[in-house]
Amino acid sequence: MLDFDQLQQLLSAGPGALTFKAALFALIAAFLLGQAVAAVYVWTYRGMSYTRSYVHAIAIGAVVACMIMLATSTNIAAGIGVAGSLSALRLRIALRDPRDMIFIFAGMAVGVACGLHAFAVAVAGTAMYCVAIGALTLVEFGQRQAFEGLLRFYAKPDPSIELAIGRTLDRYAGRFALTTMREVRQGSAMEYAYHLRTRRAGDRIQLVHALEAIDGIDGVSLHYQDAAQEL
Repeated sequence: MLDFDQLQQLLSAGPGALTFKAALFALIAAFLLGQAVAAVYVWTYRGMSYTRSYVHAIAIGAVVACMIMLATSTNIAAGIGVAGSLSALRLRIALRDPRDMIFIFAGMAVGVACGLHAFAVAVAGTAMYCVAIGALTLVEFGQRQAFEGLLRFYAKPDPSIELAIGRTLDRYAGRFALTTMREVRQGSAMEYAYHLRTRRAGDRIQLVHALEAIDGIDGVSLHYQDAAQEL
């Protein structure tokens, strides 16, 4: 067990006075802070292609960056060699969302700070990053989409059914717009597609059930991007 004096020495030790305990402490700190960044990514993720391996990459990337900094902090020639080796790599990773790339950089930045024994910067930076990401997610900063779901179904070409559809959407959807309406099944039915936003999250299932209860409607599906959910 480490007492307070030993912990203080590890925190204040610079890269030039590297020992096994100091290196291990820096690697553990990088891993824990990297996990914090990864946990915030899981909590704030909104999308359709979530992968657990990417979350692991955020945490492990912090450890790898820390290890590189610990190994090259006292040797300029080794640092140049590592930089040259990394530049020769071709990482074929398709990151569709720039936000995902920022999380990778955040994990690596935590590892770099721990590798340089700048633990105060690592902790403060991680805390500020997590708070900023959480706040932007909660207030939906930058959100411009008026619609969040895609509703599809098939209905017989009957004016009474169209009236029932309109009443159902008025009841459960706070905002909706018809995007597609075309003939299918050799003219015996119409395919409808709506962009919509329900009044409450609990109205999604009720909307699907209400449409399915209308005689002449089938194939009802509701896709939501925010939670990768299909109803």
